[in-house]
Amino acid sequence: MKTTDNGMGGFQDALERKQAELVHVLRKRDGIAIEKSADEMDEIQDASERDLAIRNVDRESKLLRDVKAALRRIPDGSFGTCIDCESAISPKRLAAVPWAPRCIQCQDAFDQDEPQGTGYASGTLVHAA
Repeated sequence: MKTTDNGMGGFQDALERKQAELVHVLRKRDGIAIEKSADEMDEIQDASERDLAIRNVDRESKLLRDVKAALRRIPDGSFGTCIDCESAISPKRLAAVPWAPRCIQCQDAFDQDEPQGTGYASGTLVHAA
């Protein structure tokens, strides 16, 4: 099924751009390098910055997996359909989060079951639309 057949034409381009952006960002992992310092405070700050960089890579890697999954759903015709309840995901939600695999109700239920702070969306993108 072509994406333009069901009104999803612009989503593939948006997803492909997001995928390219994430691949580019993930190739730059300079902040994760382990460096030794004579100053204990510098070492603590470096460790903190490294931890943040690792969390960012984790979040961006998950987002990249979600974007790739959304791109795979386009040709098989399941893009825009909730993976849990199989109802249509609102166009407003898809415009805000084109890689969304769930409708807002199923995403809310999923987030309730997920431990706090583990998702890349943690309250920001999840509730878009």
